[in-house]
Amino acid sequence: MQIQDLPYPDPGVPDARSGPRLLWWLFRNQLDGQLKSLAWGLLHFLSVTALPFGVGLAIQAVVDRSGSRLALAGGLMALAGVGVALGDTFLHRAAVTNWITAAARVQQLLARKAALLGSALTRRVAAGEVVAVSTGDVEKIGWFVEAVSRFTAAAVTIVLVCVGLLLYQPALGVVVAAGLPVLALAVLPLLPRATRRADFQREKAGRATELASDTVAGLRVLRGIGGEELFLDRYRSASQDVRHAAVRSARMWALISAIQVLLPGLLLITVVWYGVHLARQGRIEIGELVTVYSSIMVLTYPLRHFEEIAMAYSFSRPSAKRAARVLRLERATDTGGSRAADLPSGDLYDPATGLLAPAGRLTAVVCGDPDAAGVLAERLGGHPSEAGTSVLLGGVPLDELPLDAARTAVLVQDKDPVLLSGTLRELLDVPKSGEVGAAEALSAAQCEDVLAALAQGSLDAADPMDARITERGRSLSGGQRQRLALARSLVTDPEVLVLDEPTSAVDSHTEARIATGLRELRAGRTTVVFTSSPLLLDRADRVVLLHEGEVVAVGVHRELVHKEPRYRAVVTRETDEEAARHNANRLDELHEIEETA
Repeated sequence: MQIQDLPYPDPGVPDARSGPRLLWWLFRNQLDGQLKSLAWGLLHFLSVTALPFGVGLAIQAVVDRSGSRLALAGGLMALAGVGVALGDTFLHRAAVTNWITAAARVQQLLARKAALLGSALTRRVAAGEVVAVSTGDVEKIGWFVEAVSRFTAAAVTIVLVCVGLLLYQPALGVVVAAGLPVLALAVLPLLPRATRRADFQREKAGRATELASDTVAGLRVLRGIGGEELFLDRYRSASQDVRHAAVRSARMWALISAIQVLLPGLLLITVVWYGVHLARQGRIEIGELVTVYSSIMVLTYPLRHFEEIAMAYSFSRPSAKRAARVLRLERATDTGGSRAADLPSGDLYDPATGLLAPAGRLTAVVCGDPDAAGVLAERLGGHPSEAGTSVLLGGVPLDELPLDAARTAVLVQDKDPVLLSGTLRELLDVPKSGEVGAAEALSAAQCEDVLAALAQGSLDAADPMDARITERGRSLSGGQRQRLALARSLVTDPEVLVLDEPTSAVDSHTEARIATGLRELRAGRTTVVFTSSPLLLDRADRVVLLHEGEVVAVGVHRELVHKEPRYRAVVTRETDEEAARHNANRLDELHEIEETA
C-alpha cells in the first residue's frame, strides 16, 4: 500500500482485544512495507558501519605504503557512501509510508466504527476521548509500527558488527562484544518507570482534551450564564497538570538519553586504553585500532534506536489501548440482519412499552424522563445500542433487517442533531424519496429567517442555498440549527419519521407554525414526535403517555390534559401543590353535580 493509494479499500477486521494485540495486527497487515523498511535499513546501517573498516584499511595502507590497498580502501568507502545515501533515502521513504498508512488504517477503522455505532459511541465513550484517539493517538500508533522495522535493522547491524570485530580483531572485539549488550540493556530497569510516567501524562492530556472539547461545544451556553471564567480556570488547572506530568516524564527520558551517551563514552575510553596497550605490545596494528575505535563511534547511531523503540512503545501502548477500547465496541444487534432488505410498511409497535404508532398518523409521545425518551427514540429506529425486544414495523422486527434497510424505513432525529459544515444545498443533499422538495421542507420547518440570515452572512452567495454553514452551525442560534435539522429530516421523507423534541429551542409562535407545517407535509406518512409542547400535542392525531417505561394513557391532548393528572403534570409543569388544588376543585365539582342531581 502506497500513500497515493489511500484510503484502504478495506481496512480489515482489527484484533482489538488489547493495545499490544492491535499493534501486532497493524504490523502484520503491512508486512510488505515492513520488509522494505527492514531491507533499506540494513543497507543504510551496514553501509554506515562499513565506513570505519574502510578508514582503518586506508590508514594501515598508508602506514604500509601500499597503493593497491589504499585504492581498495577508497573504493570500499565510496561504495559505503553510495549505500548510505541510497539506504537513508529509501529507508526514510519506507518509514514515512509505514507511519502514514498505519495511522490511516486506524483512522478508517475508527471512522467505520463511529458510523456503525452512531449515537451509541458517545454514550459509551466521551466525545473528547474519541477526538484524542482519532488525532494524536493514531500518530503515536503509526510511530511505533514504523519504528519496529528500523529497530530490527539496527539490532541486526549491531550483531553483525560485533561478529565482524571478533573476526577482524579478536582481542578488542571481545571487549566490544561484551560491552554493547550492556549499553543496549542498561536502560531496561528505567523503562517501567518511564512508561508509567508517560501513561500518566497521556491520561492527563486526555482529560484536558475532553474538557476543552466539552467547553468549546458549550461555549454559547457558558457565555449566556457567565461561566466562561469558571471553565477557563478548570482548563488552566488541567493544562498545568499536563505540563507537570510532561516535565516528570521528560526528566526520566532525559536520564535514559544521558545513560546512552555516558556508557558508550566509557566503552570508547576502555577500548582506546586497551587498544593503545595492545598496540604498544605490537599485538595489533594502528589501522585495526582506528577501525575498532571508529566502529564504536558509529555504533552509537544504531544504538539510539533502542531508546526510540522504547519511547515509541511507551507512548503508543496507551494510545493503542484507547483505540482498541473504541474498536471493541459493538452494537447489541447484528447490523447485517437475518432478513432480506425489503422495506416494510404499516404500524410501528414497541412490545417493550406497548407504544403503537398507527400508519399514516401523527403520534405524539409524552415522557417525563428525557433520557428514557431518547433511549426509546433510538429503539424505534431499530438496531439500538443496548439489547432488548425489537420494535415491529408492519409486523417485521426492525432488528432483523440489515442496518441500511432499517435506517431507510425509519429515520430518527435525536434532540441534538449535528449540522456539518458546507452549503445549505449540501446539507439538504441527503438520500430522499423525491416526493418532498427542499423548498417545501424549509417552509414547513419555518426556515425563512434562517435563509435570510445565511444570505446576509454570505455576501458572495446570490442564492441562499449556496450560503455556507459553519462547523456544527455555530454561527446560527439553537432554534435556527434545530429548524434546519428538521428540514433535513423532512426532505428525506422516510416511511416513518421519529423526532425527539424537534422544537425545544424555538419560540411558541414559530412552534405553532411548525406544528401545522409538519402535520400538512407528513400527511399520509407515519410520524412519531417525542414532546411535551402543548402546541405540538394539540396537532397530533394520537397522544401517548409513557410512565416508568410503559404506556399508561392514550387519547388526544384536550382529553388527556383534563382526565390524566400525570399527563397534565408533565405538559403543564404542574407542581404538587397545584395538582392537589386541581384535584380538590374537581372533587368539589363532582359534589355539586351529585347534589344537583
